[in-house]
Amino acid sequence: MWVSPEDVLLAGALWITERANPYFILQKRKGHGDGGGGLAGLLVGTLDVVLDSSARMAPYRILYQTPDSLVYWIIAHGTSRKEITEHWEWLEHNLLQTLSIFENENDITTFVKGKVQGIIAEYNKNHDVKDDDDTDKFKEASAKFRKLFGMPEEEKLVNYYSCSYWKGKVPRQGWLYLSINHLCFYSYLLGKEVKLVVRWADITQLEKSATLLLPDVIKVSTRTNEHVFSVFLNINETFKLAEQLANIAMRQLLDNKGFEQDRSLPKLKKKSPKKVDLDARAKSERYRALFRLPKDEKLDGHTDCTLWTPFNKMHILGQMFVSTNYICFTSKEETLCSLIIPLREVTIVEKADSSSVLPSPLSISTKNRMTFLFANLKDRDFLVQRISDFLQQTTSKIYLERELTGSLNSSDDEVGIMTAFLQRDTVCSPEFAKEFLKEQAWKNHFTEFGQGVCMYRTEKTKELVLKGIPESMRGELWLLFSGAINEMATHPGYYEDLVEKSMGKYNLATEEIERDLHRSLPEHPAFQNEMGIAALRRVLTAYAFRNPNIGYCQAMNIVTSVLLLYAKEEEAFWLLVALCERMLPDYYNTRVVGALVDQGVFEELAREYVPELYDCMQDLGVISTISLSWFLTLFLSVMPFESAVVVVDCFFYDGIKVIFQLALSVLHANIHQLLNCKDDGEAMTVLGRYLDSVTNKDSTLPPIPHLHSLLTDNGEPHPEVDIFKLVRGSYEKFGSIRSDVIEQMRFKQRLRVIQTIEDTTKRNVVRTIVTETAFSIDELEELYVLFKAEHLTSCYWGGSSNPTERHDPSLPYLEQYRIDVEQFKGLFNLLFPWANGAHSDPLAVHFFRLLDQNGDALINFREFINGLGVLCHGDLTEKLKLLYKMHVLPGECVSAHILLTVKKLNTPDYRHYLKLWNQETKPKEENTKELPKLNQTQFIELCKTLYSMFSEDAAEQELYHATATVTSLLLEMGEVGKLFSSFSRKDHNMEVKSQPSMCMQDTDPKTTQEAGSNGVFQQKDQSNTFVHADLEHKPSGSEEGKRDEENEELPPMHDIKLEDSSPKDTGTSSAMLISDDETKDDTSMSSYSVLSAGSHELDEKLQCEDIAEDTVLVRSDNGSGGERNNRPHGSGPHDRGLPHSTSIDKDWAITFEQFLASVLTEQALVHYFEKPVEVAARITNAKNVRKVGRPTLSTSDYEISLSG
Repeated sequence: MWVSPEDVLLAGALWITERANPYFILQKRKGHGDGGGGLAGLLVGTLDVVLDSSARMAPYRILYQTPDSLVYWIIAHGTSRKEITEHWEWLEHNLLQTLSIFENENDITTFVKGKVQGIIAEYNKNHDVKDDDDTDKFKEASAKFRKLFGMPEEEKLVNYYSCSYWKGKVPRQGWLYLSINHLCFYSYLLGKEVKLVVRWADITQLEKSATLLLPDVIKVSTRTNEHVFSVFLNINETFKLAEQLANIAMRQLLDNKGFEQDRSLPKLKKKSPKKVDLDARAKSERYRALFRLPKDEKLDGHTDCTLWTPFNKMHILGQMFVSTNYICFTSKEETLCSLIIPLREVTIVEKADSSSVLPSPLSISTKNRMTFLFANLKDRDFLVQRISDFLQQTTSKIYLERELTGSLNSSDDEVGIMTAFLQRDTVCSPEFAKEFLKEQAWKNHFTEFGQGVCMYRTEKTKELVLKGIPESMRGELWLLFSGAINEMATHPGYYEDLVEKSMGKYNLATEEIERDLHRSLPEHPAFQNEMGIAALRRVLTAYAFRNPNIGYCQAMNIVTSVLLLYAKEEEAFWLLVALCERMLPDYYNTRVVGALVDQGVFEELAREYVPELYDCMQDLGVISTISLSWFLTLFLSVMPFESAVVVVDCFFYDGIKVIFQLALSVLHANIHQLLNCKDDGEAMTVLGRYLDSVTNKDSTLPPIPHLHSLLTDNGEPHPEVDIFKLVRGSYEKFGSIRSDVIEQMRFKQRLRVIQTIEDTTKRNVVRTIVTETAFSIDELEELYVLFKAEHLTSCYWGGSSNPTERHDPSLPYLEQYRIDVEQFKGLFNLLFPWANGAHSDPLAVHFFRLLDQNGDALINFREFINGLGVLCHGDLTEKLKLLYKMHVLPGECVSAHILLTVKKLNTPDYRHYLKLWNQETKPKEENTKELPKLNQTQFIELCKTLYSMFSEDAAEQELYHATATVTSLLLEMGEVGKLFSSFSRKDHNMEVKSQPSMCMQDTDPKTTQEAGSNGVFQQKDQSNTFVHADLEHKPSGSEEGKRDEENEELPPMHDIKLEDSSPKDTGTSSAMLISDDETKDDTSMSSYSVLSAGSHELDEKLQCEDIAEDTVLVRSDNGSGGERNNRPHGSGPHDRGLPHSTSIDKDWAITFEQFLASVLTEQALVHYFEKPVEVAARITNAKNVRKVGRPTLSTSDYEISLSG
C-alpha cells in the first residue's frame, strides 16, 4: 500500500535491496521469506517482534531517493511480493520518464511526494475512507493480524498490546491481539514462532492476579488450558478491554439475539471497532445502571461541575452527565446528592452571568417549576449547544407522566389492589399513627427536596426509605426509584396495546401463567378473588408477549402479585420490566442464569465477610439452595409479607446490593447455630425459623398467615426479629459492598455459569444420542465441539441464514445449535471420508438435503451424527444406499413426499393425517425395493461422485478401473430395462387411465383373481410394472407439451393418454426436464450412444419369462399399484422408432438393486466401501487445520508452533 512519504536515514540497515533504478529502491526485510538470512535474519525477526516498528508489519518496501541526496523516503510497503511488485511496475511505467524532465532535485522530491499523496487521497475517496479512520500503524497491525492468524476481513481487530506469554517456564515476548471474537498471541524469537488463538466464547476464567515473581499477570483459562500473560505496559487497560470482549461473547452464548444486538458494536460506518468504542459502550452501561435509565439510553458525555443545592445552601462538587434524553448529576462524595432531569421535563436552558463566586453558570428550569443551577462548567457553550440539539430531537408530544401528588389524589378509578384491603377504621391504633407520621415525613421531604423525577436524592432520602415507605406512597416511590416511571412516561398506551394483542393468544408461557395464577400469594385476600387474578394474568401475559425470550418464569408471579398490591396495573407492568430487564438481569430466563451468577457472587462475598461460616456452608451445600429462593423472589417467599415489602422498598432504592447485605446478615445472625448443624436439612430449618420470625410492628396491614414450608420442627418459636433493625444492621455491617465491585464479580461468575451450562448441554446431547450411534462418548463430545464451533464461526463472519434461526437456548438441547448448508460444507470437507476433489461441494449439498428431514434448510447435531455414522461405521449396503439416495432428487424421497402430501390435504380433520402418518412411518427399516429409480441425469452425477471420491486413495487406478466397469454394466442394464419397457408397453392397449393415489401401496384384488397360475401372474405383473415405470417418468398436462417441444428427437406417443395423473408423479416428471446442454460434454455419453445403437439386435432374443425371473431388473414400486392394476392388456406392433442420440434419455433408469449388484462384482470397490474410517484422526485434523480466510475450527484454544 502507498504511504505518506517519511524520511529514512539508514536505508541499508536490516534490509536487502532487490531492485533499483536512479530514483527508487525495492527492498526486502532480512529474515523474511526463503533462506531466512542466517543469524542476522533471526536477530532481525526477533527485534521486529519485540519492538513495535512499522517495518515489522511490512516485509517489503519501496524507497525514493534523488541521486545526490543521502536522505531516503519510504513511499510504499507491502505484505507480499505481488503487492509490492505492482507498485514498483507502476512507478517504472508512469513516473520514471516524467522525472527525467526535471532539472532541480527539490522539484523532483516535491513532485514525487505530491504524486504519492494524491494516489492515497484518490484511494481514500474511492473506498470511502474518512480522515478519522484508523491510523496507518493500526491498519498495518490489522493486516498483520489477519495474515498471521488467517482471519477474514469481517474479524475486526480492537487493539493490540506488547506482552510476554509464558509457555512452560519460558516467557515469549510478542504481541497480544484482541479482536471481536478472538484473543491471539504471536511471538517470533530466534527462529521459533509461537501462535495462540483462543475464542472469547471458550474462556472459562479471566482474572488479573499478582505473584512474587510476576507482579501483574493476566490469566486466561479455557476448559483444557491455562495461559499466562505478563509484562504489560498498561495491564489495567488490557484487562478491562479483555473483560468487555469476553462479556460480549458470553451474552451471545446466553441470548439467541446476542449476535444481532452486538452487531451494533462494529457498525461504525464499517470501521473497525476501536477500544474507544468499547469504552464508550461500557461508560453508557455504567451510566444507565447508576441512574436507572432505559436500556437504549446512550451517554453523550460528562464534565465536572458544581450544583447549587437549595436545601443546604451549598455548591456540591460532582459530575454532570448528558445523554440523548436526560441530564444527570452525581456528587463526588457518594450518596451526598444525585439528580435526574429528563429532557421532556425541561422548559428553559440558559447561560447565567458569570461572577467570581459563580463562574460559567448554567440554569435549567423544569415544568414543575424547579430550577437547577450548575456552575464551574469548563466548556459551557459547547454543552449548551449539545443540550439544545437533544431538546430539539425530543418529541414535542406532551407525555402523560403522572406526578406523585397527582397520583395520590387521582380521580382515576384504577388503584392498587391493596387499597381495597386497608383498614382505615382503626385510625387510632399505634400502627396507623406511625403510618401517618411516615406520610408527613415524606411530604415534608418533597417540600424541601422536590417531588417527582427531578427530586434531589440525598442521604435523607435513604434514611426515610430505611424507616419504611408508607403503604399509600409505596407504588409511586417504587416507580420513581426503579426508573420505571421514565419508561412508562415515554411509552403511553404501550401496555394497553400489548394487553389487547395478547388477548386470546395461547402458547407455552400462557399455559404456565394459568397454572401459577392461584399459587401467587394465595394467603392474601387480594388474590382470593377474580379481580386480583385477572389483573395478574394480564400483566404476566403482556410481559410474556413483550419479551418472548423470557416469556414467563416461576417466581415472576409472586413478585408481580406484590407489585399489583401497591401499583396500578400499568405501573406494575413497567415495574416488572425494570425488574426483569435492568435490576435483575437474566434472572427470569429459562435457565435463571442471573440468579446462578449472583449465587456465585454471594459465595464469594460469604467467603470474604463470614469466612468462619463459609467452609461449613459449602460442606452442607446450603448456599446454592438458599440463594435461589431468596434472590428470585426478593425474600417475598421466605419472609412474612409485611416484612418482605420493606426489603423490596430498599431494593428499588439501592439495587441488588441490598439483597446481598441482607443475606449476609441472616447468615451472620445464625452463625453459631449453623456451625452446629449436621446436614443441610437442619441448616435450612434454622434459617427458615429465623426468617419466619422477622416482623414489621409498624405494619397497618391485616394479619396475613405466612405459609413457610421449612417450619417442621416442634421446637420453641424463634424470638421476633424487627425488620427495620435487620435492614439497618445489614447496612452497618456490610454496607461497604459497592455496586461496581458486584458487577466485577458478576462478570467472573457469568463466565463460569454460562460455560457450565454449555458443558451440561453438551453432556445431555451426547447422552441422548450415544445409544443411537457407534461413536464413543469422547468422539461425540469432540464432534459436538466442532459442530458448535462451525455454528459460532458463521455467526461471527456471516452465513447464508440468520444466526438467531440457528441458535435458540430455549429449545431442547439437540435443537439449540443448528447449521445450514454453507457451514455443513466446511465440516463435510474436514470430517467426511467421501470429501475429495472438486466434486466435494455438490456432494455435500446432496448429503445435506438428505439429512435435512424436516426441510427447514438446517440440520441439528443428531442428523449430522446419523449421516457421519453411516459413512464411518455403516456396512457396505448402508453406505451404498446412502450414496444412491443422495443422488435421487429430494422430491422423490418417500419422507419428503409424505410431507408434501400432508400439506396438500388442508383438512381440519387431523385424525386422517395421523392415520396416514402412522401407516407410512410404521416400517422402521426402509425396504430397498421402495427406493425410486435413478434416471440418466442422476446416474451421471453418481458417476462423477464415484470418480472424484478416489483421488487421494492408495488404490486409485484400480478403483477407477472398477468404477468404469460398474458404469458400463449399469449402462447396459439401463438399456435392457428400457428396451423391455418399450416392448411390453406396445403389448397393451393404447388407452391408459391413471388413478390418483395417496402415496400408499394399493393392490387390486382383480389382478390376483385373473391370474391362472403363479408364472402367468408374475409375467403380467412384471410387464405391467415396467409399463408403469415408463409412464411415471412422463409428465402430465402442460409439462408434457413443454417436454415435446424441447426434445423434438423423441417421437410423440399419440397412442398413450394420461387422463388423470398421480400427484406422486409430478415431482418425478419435473425432475426429468433437463436440457441437452448439461450433458453434451460428458464423456460417458459416447458409450451410451454405442450401446443404444446395438441394443435392437437383442430384441428378438429377449423373452418375457427370462426377464421376469431376473430380480435385478424388476422394480417393485410402492406407488404403482393404483395405476398398474387399472391398465388394460392387449398387444400392438413392435415400435422400432426409439431414439438413439446424445440427448438425455427420459426412459432410461436403474434400480438400487442393480447398482448394489454391480458394485459387488468389483472387489476393489467392495474393499473401499468396507474399510474402516479413523474418526479420531479426522477430528484431530479438523481441530488443527488452517484454511485461508478462516481460522481453525477448534472451539477451544489451539496452539501452533510452526518451527519449534
